[in-house]
Amino acid sequence: MSKDIIFQSATELAEQIKQKEISSLELTQAYIEQIEKHDEKINAVPVRRFDQAIQEAKEADEDLAKGELRGPMHGVPMTIKESYVMKDTPSTWGDIAHKDNFSDKDGLIVSRFKSAGAHFLGKTNVPHDLADFQSYNEIYGTTNNPWNLDHTPGGSSGGSAAATAAGFSALEAGSDIGGSVRTPAHYSGVYGLKPTWGIVPMAGHEIIEGVPDADVSVCGPLARSAEDLALALSIMAGPTERESVGWSLNLAEKDITSLKDFRVVLWPTDDLAPTSHETQERVHAIGDTLSKLGAKVSDTARPEFDIRKSHDNYLSLTNAVMSSAKSPAVVQKIQEIVKNLEPEDGSLEAVNARAAVMLHRDWIRHDFRREKFRRAWDEFFKEWDIVVCPQSTAPAIKHDHRPWAERSMIVDGEERPYGEHIFWAGLPNNTYLPSTCFPTGLSKEGLPIGIQAFSPSYRDYRTIEFARLITQEMGGFEAPDWLTS
Repeated sequence: MSKDIIFQSATELAEQIKQKEISSLELTQAYIEQIEKHDEKINAVPVRRFDQAIQEAKEADEDLAKGELRGPMHGVPMTIKESYVMKDTPSTWGDIAHKDNFSDKDGLIVSRFKSAGAHFLGKTNVPHDLADFQSYNEIYGTTNNPWNLDHTPGGSSGGSAAATAAGFSALEAGSDIGGSVRTPAHYSGVYGLKPTWGIVPMAGHEIIEGVPDADVSVCGPLARSAEDLALALSIMAGPTERESVGWSLNLAEKDITSLKDFRVVLWPTDDLAPTSHETQERVHAIGDTLSKLGAKVSDTARPEFDIRKSHDNYLSLTNAVMSSAKSPAVVQKIQEIVKNLEPEDGSLEAVNARAAVMLHRDWIRHDFRREKFRRAWDEFFKEWDIVVCPQSTAPAIKHDHRPWAERSMIVDGEERPYGEHIFWAGLPNNTYLPSTCFPTGLSKEGLPIGIQAFSPSYRDYRTIEFARLITQEMGGFEAPDWLTS
């Protein structure tokens, strides 16, 4: 079997299995061999269920021989972020306190992929409590970027992105509140989708069963092709069992199928999060490509609201979610910090601290402000179809496990605040907009540069189709050379 097969898309692999050009067992064994050969250096798949995967692959082949096709991913092996619930595997979220948190049943998203015919090789690494832009923890150790082991593949779906880029898996699923799908996709050179909030249930992405869906946070796929994102979304999205009694999802299909017909806004940098020159050049290169094809392109159009206020709103709502599980002692310390803040202090640290201990009535006021931003985007997207912008300020950073307050990011040689780049993740997140991150090629230093495209709510397939079309013209997935031998 050719080594190239493990880097093919899940869509292509599913078709080859269906046509009996390859068997599920052969493909599963090929992925296992790739993991066993290379994951010692990357550490993307610390939770493994190889014996079960081989047995499930055999069963898939037997069913196919009888003419039974389970679904669109029949016989396709995949991995999934450690934070998802899967029978007989741990869901620790990288927290040593939960190292024995094994489940006796599959969570909803795992069940949906299995119903579509997929089976699982294992689970991929995360940062502690899914709360970092790097993926390391006390239980599983550090995950490295397949393009440069001295760099991180991102977080919190860092293991997901690294496994996809390294040819350890046909498809992945992660989660995203501050870019946790898209930033790892950008850092690792793969595709990632942050769906419209609410269309993919968060059930089964949890430590404690029955936790209601959190604000802002979503589950979404990572892949080596845009087609795979669309396939995965069709499997993951839709109401829970309780909700299905009253509603069904009728998500808009892709509505623009030629690049020349898109109306695109470029947003290459911003004073709130200055991006590297290479990143800006990549956004402009997309604009040049679109213009030559006849698309309507602008690098000056912006929505009618204060971008800083929108970003502060995003930080407030997101940190309210992220701090919800903090201990009373930690909350008390933050309350003391907030009590001593000057009323006019609008620094990043002050915004985050206030958000961590805000009253519910304050959250409602932030939610009301968000609705105003949502309506402004609605008006903006009457004239435009897509916004193209960076996913982060620069390519993948080097590992840095110092306390957060001591960390920074380097952008074109300048030291910048560690969390500043989250502005780009938050631009669509604050108002629940769908966003697809896609690879556009390597930087001069040989690290991937991913760019995101976002659209109005429920236009998820539009963003995926745009990513598919533009990467036919420039960029697209490529595998690190050392992993193809």
